Amino acid sequence: MIRLRLFADGERSLQDRAADAVTDFSGSMAFVHLHIVWFALWILVNTGRIGLPVFDPFPYGLLTMIVSLEAIFLSTLVLITQNRQGEEIRHRADLDLHIGLLTEHELTRALQMLGAIQDKLGIEDHAASELADLEMETKPEDVMAEIERLHRLAFAQRKK
Repeated sequence: MIRLRLFADGERSLQDRAADAVTDFSGSMAFVHLHIVWFALWILVNTGRIGLPVFDPFPYGLLTMIVSLEAIFLSTLVLITQNRQGEEIRHRADLDLHIGLLTEHELTRALQMLGAIQDKLGIEDHAASELADLEMETKPEDVMAEIERLHRLAFAQRKK
């Protein structure tokens, strides 16, 4: 799994890696501390109290514009990162479903073989109907239809 993740990380484009790096940093306390220092210095300089020339007097229109642009770019980068992560999650869910269906198929086949051995040896089974249910093949479309039916049922009950 680690090798697969490292491979997937290596397959990301430079733009995706940059978006992830910015998103990772913007979600850290270092980002918060940097902004606290930046805003405090900006306001301190632009109040004229420390002897430096005032370049953005109150109500700090330039600061407002810079912070607004930063917010636009940060929100876009966060969305890009979330979209990529969502795609990875969908890929992993598909893989999990595929593995689950393969496992179900293998178990069904093993149960069928055990049933055949049991019949051949003449061993009486008191739970034959339950075993017969387990030996039936599971069809993915049936599973999906049942999930959809349960979602509709849950939605209908929430509306009541």
